[in-house]
Amino acid sequence: MKLCYDLRAGAAIHNVKVKPKAAVLNMLKRLDKIRFRGPKRDDFLDLPESPTGSDTECSDDMLLRPRPSIRDNDEQRDPAGLGTLSVMQDLRSESERLNEVKGHLEIALLEKHFLQEELRKLREETNVETLKQELERERSRRVDLEQKMSDVLKTRCEDSPPQPPRKQQPPAANGTDKQQKETVCSRLQSWLYDRFGVYIEDFRFQPEENTVEAEEPLSAKRLTENMRRLKRGARPVTNFLRNLSALSNWHSVYTSAIAFIIYMNAAWHGWAIPLFLFLAILRLSLNYLIARGWRIQWSIVPEVSEPVEPPKEDLTVSEKFQLVLDVAQKAQNLFGKMADVLEKIKNLFMWVQPEITQKLYIALWVAFISSCVLPYKLMGFMIGLYAGIKFFIIDFLFKSCPKLRDKYDTPHIMWNNLPTDPQLKERSNANVSRRIQPVVSRSSLATIPAGVTREEESGRSHSTKKGAFHEIFNLPEIERPLPVCENGWRCCLINRDRKMPTDYIRNGMLYVTENYLCFESSSSRSGSSKKNKVIKLVDITDIQKYKVLSVLPGSGMGISVATPSTQKPLVFGAMIHRDEAFETIFTQYMKIMTTANPET
Repeated sequence: MKLCYDLRAGAAIHNVKVKPKAAVLNMLKRLDKIRFRGPKRDDFLDLPESPTGSDTECSDDMLLRPRPSIRDNDEQRDPAGLGTLSVMQDLRSESERLNEVKGHLEIALLEKHFLQEELRKLREETNVETLKQELERERSRRVDLEQKMSDVLKTRCEDSPPQPPRKQQPPAANGTDKQQKETVCSRLQSWLYDRFGVYIEDFRFQPEENTVEAEEPLSAKRLTENMRRLKRGARPVTNFLRNLSALSNWHSVYTSAIAFIIYMNAAWHGWAIPLFLFLAILRLSLNYLIARGWRIQWSIVPEVSEPVEPPKEDLTVSEKFQLVLDVAQKAQNLFGKMADVLEKIKNLFMWVQPEITQKLYIALWVAFISSCVLPYKLMGFMIGLYAGIKFFIIDFLFKSCPKLRDKYDTPHIMWNNLPTDPQLKERSNANVSRRIQPVVSRSSLATIPAGVTREEESGRSHSTKKGAFHEIFNLPEIERPLPVCENGWRCCLINRDRKMPTDYIRNGMLYVTENYLCFESSSSRSGSSKKNKVIKLVDITDIQKYKVLSVLPGSGMGISVATPSTQKPLVFGAMIHRDEAFETIFTQYMKIMTTANPET
């Protein structure tokens, strides 16, 4: 601190300048480096949670002593009190500076504390001491083993008798001979393995690995693409079969005539098999030229190009559902045809239809005896001629004359008469029902009491689960459900005139009588007809098929009925047998309207 005097206008002005020491400046610079190097201030603990030794360490590292001598010296030198304001400002700035230094020191101490904690954790994790101990143990074990090995070797050398030097030569010669033999054998083995090792490895037996392929989840896009791939893959086969059928049907007279002459000439001279092989080579050659870019199109039947629809990416829910239904329908029909063919072949060989299998059995015996007696050249000649006549002439006549085919085409008759498994099941069920029906009719006649007609007995049988039919709907006893709907159609009544949810939709059964349309609610109590609905067929003004949810594909599963008593038409929805119910209601309605108004 320096005290300077300045004389201006005869007045003495004292200026006090406080200069910090060089050590303090250096300490401040170091603390600034520590401050910016360490973590943020927010990451440290609060000052009350700092270590207890922070104050003592601060006092040990750097003692910040107050400077009362400055103030005393100033008071002594300036007893008049001039320039005290500037001195106070400098003291305040110096005290702020010192507080900042104290904060930096606290930060440095906290950083030191955290670094010590990290170092301690690292030491605990690495376990350097334990590793050093284990290393020392292994070293000691190694030294012990070396010592034992040396002791064993010494004892062996001492126990073995000394050998004369003359006898050591022959074993050496034998050892060299053995080494030479071993080298020759190893070279021979390596040469054989290099030449034939790859082929030997192919004959090595290995256990078969059962790999389970991951099944893909159901996807409408994937299903459609697979069906298109199947159609494209089967197109060459279908085209080939279609051309054969065109040849047999004489679709092109000139082509079929040329093919018939060439084939019969080849079969007469015994060249039928070389002819088929030449045709296969010709077909592969044409396919090679087509693959190389040549435009070769030859077909007896002109190909019909089907329009290819571009795949749509943005499909609605109803379009996706309809797409899945179309693909599923095609797959269902294809699998059904394949199942019919396989089941007919199985039933043919399993004697399900004995009269048909008997014909096949006799034909096989005739073919077997012919093959044993006749020479193969004669058999080939006969089979070739028969195949040409059958393919080009007999099949053409049978296809042109269906009645002639139904009478004399034995393979066709056998194939059509072969039953499938569903047909066999239907036949067995029909036979059982025929056997049970007479017994049931006799027992039912025996239970009818005397004096009661059949009509009255049938009228009693028509009743719902909650009581007699006419009592539930408060109808005359004559009204009974039609035979089509004796058990009723399960549906739900949607009354759009009502606002309450319980009255808006009701589940129940729908019945049709000769004059009424009756709905029995499942929530109505026995004997109560409040929630049931009875509509006269004469009062119906409009009836049509109805689609409750427009999102779903198809024509819907509901029937809309309009009457003068309701503002909005009543809807009977969620009806599985909707078409059958609609036809029944509409037929009965038209019958009543024609009897009421014969002119219309």
